[in-house]
Amino acid sequence: MEKTYTDMLPLNMIPSEEQETVCIFGTGDFGRSLAFKMLQCGYSIVFGSRNPRMSSLLPSGAEVLSYSEAAQKSDIIIIAVHREHYDFLTALTEVLRGKILVDVSNNLKINQYPESNAEYLAQLVPGTSVVKAFNTISAWSLQSGALDANRQVFVCGNDSKAKQRVMDVVRTLGLTPLDQGALAAAREIENYPLQLFPMWKFPVCLSAVLCGFFFVYCVIREVIYPYVNEKKDSTFRLAISIPNRVFPIAALTLLALVYLPGVIAAILQLYRGTKYRRFPDWLDHWMLCRKQLGLMGLGFAFLHAIYTLVIPIRYYVRWRLGNATATQAITKKENPFITSSAWLNDSYLSLGILGFFFFVLLGITSLPSVSNAVNWREFRFVQSKLGYVTLILCTAHTLIYGGKRFLSPSNLRWYLPSAYVLALIIPCTVLVIKFVLVLPCIDKTLTRIRQGWERSPKSSKSALNGKTDI
Repeated sequence: MEKTYTDMLPLNMIPSEEQETVCIFGTGDFGRSLAFKMLQCGYSIVFGSRNPRMSSLLPSGAEVLSYSEAAQKSDIIIIAVHREHYDFLTALTEVLRGKILVDVSNNLKINQYPESNAEYLAQLVPGTSVVKAFNTISAWSLQSGALDANRQVFVCGNDSKAKQRVMDVVRTLGLTPLDQGALAAAREIENYPLQLFPMWKFPVCLSAVLCGFFFVYCVIREVIYPYVNEKKDSTFRLAISIPNRVFPIAALTLLALVYLPGVIAAILQLYRGTKYRRFPDWLDHWMLCRKQLGLMGLGFAFLHAIYTLVIPIRYYVRWRLGNATATQAITKKENPFITSSAWLNDSYLSLGILGFFFFVLLGITSLPSVSNAVNWREFRFVQSKLGYVTLILCTAHTLIYGGKRFLSPSNLRWYLPSAYVLALIIPCTVLVIKFVLVLPCIDKTLTRIRQGWERSPKSSKSALNGKTDI
């Protein structure tokens, strides 16, 4: 059964003696949804429409008038129309003088116009206080409620009193206003809903490059090489075997890349002897993407775990086991039990399970609902200390998997080592450098630098003269 506007009940009612009237220009989906939410919270709503008699599907209790008549009913007017239709407002300049105009519009493209829609509205209707708000909230989220959608509303404007009144309305609706400053911030706020995973582009592209490279590398070693040298068809490995090599390699490499920028940043601070200088832009962007890199790595770790679980039911594995059993029965020979091999195999599996457990723990604590429930020290302990424990466990898991075959010449194919050998380069590099950085003599200096100490007096002198790179 579908919900209608009249089926839903108010959440935060304003006392009737304090009931405030809000005017909304525009009777589209967003205008109707916003009006219904305000009616729930006790506001009196007046719609301004070019055709008041033809307006339909409006919430019960709302009044529909012409633009001019509706504007005289309220000091707060929400402009719920597209920028292309702002022209009608020029004829209402005198009626709108002194009013608060709330611009909720968005564009179809990022930086579509020279100025933001809110700034254009302020130029079009002088004498008004324009506030940008509600453009990051969809009509669906207003109807579904705060529990099912984003509650944050970015607000900006040049008039602090007008902005405060709009923020009060936002709070009354059960949403969270975020003051973004002056109206000049409207351009950034309007671009925000148009961005498509801006912090995920680099991690996704890097993951695709890693997977593509190692997939081709494994195909050369495990499919093309046997065919060229032995005329053996191993193309069946493309479905399970090769992906199950690529996914753990990608997971381990991405996990190492989460902690590599922190190590590079520490080296730069030690080299410069100060923390009051900006990191290179590429390093800044890399550090901002660490969460996304880690989550991508966790996704590949999950795929590796799933692919590993299906190994026993593969036809190739069952054929090999059956063939080996039949061979042993015919020859009446059995392979001796080797304790050292059993230890290596169990250690390999145990380290993989523990590494995966801590990897999942890191992913859980990166969720906003969890990270907001812990203090900074607890969050840093999990993401830093346990993060390095995870990296050590996963690296050890890979090292033991290689065992004696690590750099064995018999394991080379066309002089190419196994893919897992390449996968160990970045993690081992990070762990070795981190071990050096935690040595007391180096860690003490780095801690002092991060607390504000500077090695060179020239740096502090230039900072006092306003010549710092902060």
